[in-house]
Amino acid sequence: MNAMNKTKPSVVGLNIPAEIGMKLEDVATPSLIIDLDAFEKNVQFMGDFVAEKGLRLRAHAKTHKSADIALYQMSHGGACGVCCQKVSEAEAIVDGGVTDVLVSNQVADPKKIDRLARLAKRARMLVCVDDLGNVDDLAAAAQKYNVTIECLVEIDCGAGRCGVQWGAPVVELAKAIDAAKGLEFSGLQAYQGAAQHVHDFAARKAKIDTAVDQVGKTVVMLKYENLDCKIVGGAGSGSYYFEGNSGVYNEMQCGSYIFMDADYQRVLDENGERISEFENALFIWTSIMSKTKADKAICDAGLKAQSVDSGLPYIYGRDDVEYIKCSDEHGVISDPGNVLKLNEKLKLVPGHCDPTCNVYDWYVGVRGGRVETLWPVTARGMAF
Repeated sequence: MNAMNKTKPSVVGLNIPAEIGMKLEDVATPSLIIDLDAFEKNVQFMGDFVAEKGLRLRAHAKTHKSADIALYQMSHGGACGVCCQKVSEAEAIVDGGVTDVLVSNQVADPKKIDRLARLAKRARMLVCVDDLGNVDDLAAAAQKYNVTIECLVEIDCGAGRCGVQWGAPVVELAKAIDAAKGLEFSGLQAYQGAAQHVHDFAARKAKIDTAVDQVGKTVVMLKYENLDCKIVGGAGSGSYYFEGNSGVYNEMQCGSYIFMDADYQRVLDENGERISEFENALFIWTSIMSKTKADKAICDAGLKAQSVDSGLPYIYGRDDVEYIKCSDEHGVISDPGNVLKLNEKLKLVPGHCDPTCNVYDWYVGVRGGRVETLWPVTARGMAF
């Protein structure tokens, strides 16, 4: 694999935790590090999968929020473009050079719709729709800026969040989009988010099988109305092999596969074993900052350094110590053998990678024990 695009910041005061060429042990803590070898393997695996199946990959940028990583996925991992969850996130990613973006969410606020339409002057923009009134608002903004906004009708295929029910409600919306000046009906958004972290293989498959059935029937109903779906999008890192082999979905929207996290390590394959095709590539680099007690140590990665909504992190490559509790700025590590030392460095696998990445300004890309690249978290904090 070719060397990564290197960023060598020259501006002082940007909260940069490392320098190119620095030894890993000298990188400031807590910081977010990427094992570049594992990252590249993960990107390559998914790229090979979609190529073999004749699918497209629209990689989800909400995981990394990085224009550099998005461009790498497109140049090395077979991605046709990316998904973003918010307009501001999409703006940052487009500013970074990506020109094919699906806002895989609803955009209902008039000001945000206006910004989405303006963005369509610089990039191919797609958006999800689940409301007839929203169709009119999107069409008005598209006409104002003389652009085309592509729309995917979102189906609630089991996640219980956004989206209409499969079948007739989808057809009604698709017809309205098809008739609206400035809009183009491009297909369906059918992401079963609730299935991604169902650990049991059979239970996870059952949820996706239900979604595939609903989506497939809806595609047929649309064809009766002469409405073709260029895109039938969905799938995540926990279920891509189901949708990818369904014969219904043609665009994968996986995100976490590039990094993985502690909760994805609990997702099992058909043999009851952990999914093994993707490696842990993302770590919180942390230091022991206090060792006054024989049976525990305190590290500098607490709540403000990670998201714990999916559970606590685990300490990578160690079974003799355990991360057991955290407060704002402290992580408590059980050390029954009293083996940890002051200033010792550890790798933590975060419980949930996506919101953890949003805490940091920089990714520190490491290979062979040295810093090879620095990538800014381009869309950090872009939540509107």
